[in-house]
Amino acid sequence: MGQLSILSFIALGGAFGACSRYLISELCVQLFGRGFPYGTLAVNVIGSFVMGLLFAAFENEILAPEPWRQIIGLGFLGALTTFSTFSMDNVLLMQQGAFVKIGLNILLNVFLSISAAWIGFQLLIKS
Repeated sequence: MGQLSILSFIALGGAFGACSRYLISELCVQLFGRGFPYGTLAVNVIGSFVMGLLFAAFENEILAPEPWRQIIGLGFLGALTTFSTFSMDNVLLMQQGAFVKIGLNILLNVFLSISAAWIGFQLLIKS
């Protein structure tokens, strides 16, 4: 598969993923209000669930990895949420029995990502 077709598959999936993220987030605001980031939680949980289904479909040869990994895994789920990839990384570590690595991965991702967001915010906030 050529680079152009791979990028086209990712872009196609990404367009649907981004639109889905918006629609799911808006639905959550309508259903539950803005008092908690329900939309983010919903796309993270949905994306993680779909990522698990996708990997299981590859493992059980229900789906061929190409082009579905690019369309759904990288494009759709990448635009819907990157949390799905984070979740699948931890599932794969769990299957290897690497529980210390899971803990470290969770702590580093959460702490460093929140810290990076805070630093980026602080860099541009008016004092």
